[in-house]
Formats: sequence, structure tokens, C-alpha cells
Amino acid sequence: MVHGAPVTDAAAARAESVARVAYGRLLAILAAQDGDIESAEDCLADAFAQALQVWPARGVPSNPEGWLLTVARNRRRDVRRSSAHRLSDPLDDAVRAGTLPVIAATDDEPLPDRRLALLFVCAHPAIDATVRTPLMLQAVFGFDAAQVARAFAMPPATMAQRLVRAKRRIRDTRIPFTVPASAEMPDRLLPVLEAVYGAYAIDFALVAGPVPRDSLADEAYHLAMTLAGLLPEEPEVLGLAALLSLSLARRPAGVSTEGFVPLDAQDTRQWDATLIAQGEQLLHAAQRLERAGRFQLEAAIQSVHCARATTGVIDWPALRTLYGALLRVAPTLGARVAYAAAVGRVEGAAAGLQTLDAINDGNADRFQPAWATRAHLLGALGRVAESVSAFDRALALTADADMRRHLQRQRDALPTRGTD
Repeated sequence: MVHGAPVTDAAAARAESVARVAYGRLLAILAAQDGDIESAEDCLADAFAQALQVWPARGVPSNPEGWLLTVARNRRRDVRRSSAHRLSDPLDDAVRAGTLPVIAATDDEPLPDRRLALLFVCAHPAIDATVRTPLMLQAVFGFDAAQVARAFAMPPATMAQRLVRAKRRIRDTRIPFTVPASAEMPDRLLPVLEAVYGAYAIDFALVAGPVPRDSLADEAYHLAMTLAGLLPEEPEVLGLAALLSLSLARRPAGVSTEGFVPLDAQDTRQWDATLIAQGEQLLHAAQRLERAGRFQLEAAIQSVHCARATTGVIDWPALRTLYGALLRVAPTLGARVAYAAAVGRVEGAAAGLQTLDAINDGNADRFQPAWATRAHLLGALGRVAESVSAFDRALALTADADMRRHLQRQRDALPTRGTD
């Protein structure tokens, strides 16, 4: 190990980039040895820590994923040995020199991406259904407990406890790290699809940022398209692939020099016509299977937005209808808030606020979109003081800097006086 070596910006950025896109692949390989996800996470964290010490002095290796995998595997071996073995291990010299052997990219699993195998492991029936998707978001996509908790509008401590229990159950009950047969995949499919979409949704702010970087949103798209190729007769798989295609098509227009650009203000000329066409094709293929579901409806909602590229307008009545249908299939907090916003567009702000107030979910108080929507509706009604208060709450719940600036600009644009 190189003591005292500075962590250069370039090395740190490269380590972060590899961590973002390769974490799940590396963890899947490590944890498959004995099913101990917690131990694999610890060893992988050590490997990244060593990379930050070695890479600035020795340079980033040609195969950084292979380097990290070797260090993590050595660490896993060492923790199972005595102190004498650990202190005399000659491979530590290789770590110091940054000359660890390159690990070839191999994949003898039935699935073309090992992260998919780990996703299906986390969807095993022995795992509590309520924690399957959160577990995938942490174990496969590398989000920390606080980020996962925010996505589910749950206290971080509660989410962290659930994730720890799930990982220990996998280890203690020796749930096998095997890929289910094709016939068994549909039974585990829904939480897998939710996790892939969740990775996209949580990470999208980084995709839309002004600085190009590796992103889990792109990785989520890759996994969705891979699943669509594996299960072409599953309409919800096609629906998810369509949803991500249509959503990512608007990425070039999602940010400006001032930061975040809301969907209805984006320049449609910057949208990716090829991705839109692909998304529409996937959505039509899913609809032909005549089994409507959540992801098909969400893709249809995105299709309505993308239609503005040709019509020049947003069909808000169609969106209200689609969100109403989505609520019957998947009445999530996010869908309820989006439906209230659509109602506000079609029937007026008072109706939208009434719909928002009717949401009976204890997590709504911690859900940023609910407060941002409330702020917009109150502002449209001229209830300025209440709108400012709602904007303040939304800002307090917003971690993304671009979104914060966008909300702050909207708050600042409110008139100084209103009806309240």
C-alpha cells in the first residue's frame, strides 16, 4: 500500500466511475462464493479504499474491475485465515505495486449479465416481499440505505435494519446463488423490474447533469433491454424497456446552463428520435400481448409526453386518464401525486389540491414530489404564504442541487402578495 500518496482528482473520479457501473457485477461474483453479501460488501469497500491509495501513485490499471475483484477476493481469503497468514501474505506486495493480475471478463452463467442473476437471487421467495426491491437497489446497484429509504419515503434507520436482516437471511438459510429456470423467472419478475426502474429513477439526476459521467440510468436501460431479449413474451418486461427508452430519449434536453429543465419546458428538437421510435415499438409489442400492467401504463404516459415533439402540445386529459388507470394497477404514492397534478392541469388547481389532500399515506410528509406539487397548486390559487411554506418543505427534502435551484427559482417567482 502506498502510504501518504495523495488521492488525485482523476484517480478518485475513475474509482467513483467504476464503483457506479461495476459495483453490482463485482458484488455478484464475490457473494456467490458463500452467499454472504455483507462480507462481500466489506471486502469490496476495502478494495475501493486501496484503489484510492494505489491508483494515484501507480496509475489506473488497464482493467480496473479485474484489479478490484482481485483485491476483494484476496481480502475475503485473508479474513478466513489466521493473523499469521494475513501478515505474511505475499500478494500484499502486489497490491502495493499496483501490479495485480488482470481478471478476464468471464461469464458462465445462463444470463448474459451477472447482475441479473443477483437480482433474481434477491427476489427469492424466502426473502420478505417488502424488502426484495430495496435489497436489489443496495446490493446490485450500490445505493446506500439512506438513498433507498428516500426512494421509498421511509426512515433510513428502518430501511437499514430491514436490509441487514435480508442479507443475513440469505447467508444463514443458504439461499443458493443460482439463476432460476426460464419457467420460474416470471414468478420473481415484478421486484426485479421494480429494482431496475428504481435504479433509473434514483440515479436520473446524475444522467441529466451538465458533466457527462457513467450512470446507473444507462445501466438500468441496458438491463431492461437485456431482460426484453430474454423474456420477449412478458408484456411488463417490454413495458419497462419501452419506459426507459422513452424517458432517456429526453435526456439531452433535461439540463441547461441554469440546471434542471422541467419536462414541459424542454426543447423537443434535442430529444433522441431513435430512442423514441424504439420505445414506441416496444410499447406496441407489449400491448399486443393484451396484459396491461404498471410499466406499460407508465410507458404510455411517457409516450404522451414524447408526442409533443410532433403535436406541439401535451395531452393532459390523456395523462389524467392514464394516471387514473395506473392507480388501479399500482396505487403508489408517486402515482397518486402525479394524478393530482394531472387533475390540477385539467380541472383546475382547486380540484388538483383536493385530490392531493385526499391522499392517505403516512409517507407523504417525507415525499418531495408531494410538497412540490402542493406548492405549485397553492401558487396557482394565489395562496402565496402557503405555497412558500410548501416550497420550503420541498427544498428541505431535495438533495439534487439542480432540482433545488429549479424549485428555488419557482419559489422566488411567486408574487409578494396573494389571496392568503
